[in-house]
Amino acid sequence: MFDADQKHKAAAEKYRAPALEKGLDIIELLAGCGDGLSQGDIVRALDRSQGEIYRMLTTLVRRGYVVRSSEDDRYSLSLKMFALSQRHPPIERLLEVAIPRMRSLTRRTWQSCHIGMESNGDIVVVASVESPGSWGLALRTGTVVGLSNTGSGRVLAAFRDEASLKELMKRHRLAAGEPPLGRKAFLADLVRIRAQGYEKMPSATVVGVTNLAYPILDQDGAAVAVLNCPYLERIDDLVVPDLAEVHALYRRVAGELGNYYCGIGSLSGATEM
Repeated sequence: MFDADQKHKAAAEKYRAPALEKGLDIIELLAGCGDGLSQGDIVRALDRSQGEIYRMLTTLVRRGYVVRSSEDDRYSLSLKMFALSQRHPPIERLLEVAIPRMRSLTRRTWQSCHIGMESNGDIVVVASVESPGSWGLALRTGTVVGLSNTGSGRVLAAFRDEASLKELMKRHRLAAGEPPLGRKAFLADLVRIRAQGYEKMPSATVVGVTNLAYPILDQDGAAVAVLNCPYLERIDDLVVPDLAEVHALYRRVAGELGNYYCGIGSLSGATEM
């Protein structure tokens, strides 16, 4: 019998599209060659036959994804893919696919959630979904929150390189109620957050809330956004997921959104969990 990995490999092989893969191989190869490549260069780089590459190049040129220089017979990428990508900017598209999953999370966990991003040094809530229950804690879209005293701010700071972190700290303006930045303690918190991959902290704004914050990472491991749950513990008879289960659900969805942003994952079943 096949084990799980063998089944997965067999399914992947069954649904391969060789012609599409050859076309994508050419596009990815040309993306790394600003000066373009000749047909012979492409044949050698991809270890394909002249006939295969010729047919693929002819199609890509006809569809406008690749251009051929009349001077030296070299092929390079056109701007068509860039133009197509601008129809749905990556952050806008990320939010479009994130919000249905956020709604699903709130229905599953009975907790509100929001997504935070950095904008010119401010930490801004860019999407928010309320708990389906009669009460909950939800931040309004457009709310500006603190850098050092919120999970969103800390996670956005933790998952960036040294230069961009310095720039963030320089540009940040204190949000309403945010205390002055204690640099040493703040940087120590960032080391801890990077090591564990998320932030879990008592709210530094209101009593009784556990702040859960998870990075949505780009290809370089930088946080482009943060998925945040201001967790409220219920003490009545309604049976809802506990903190550990809520943590697992939100961390998984943040990872999936990061994979989607990087183009290495899918969001099949995005509205049902």
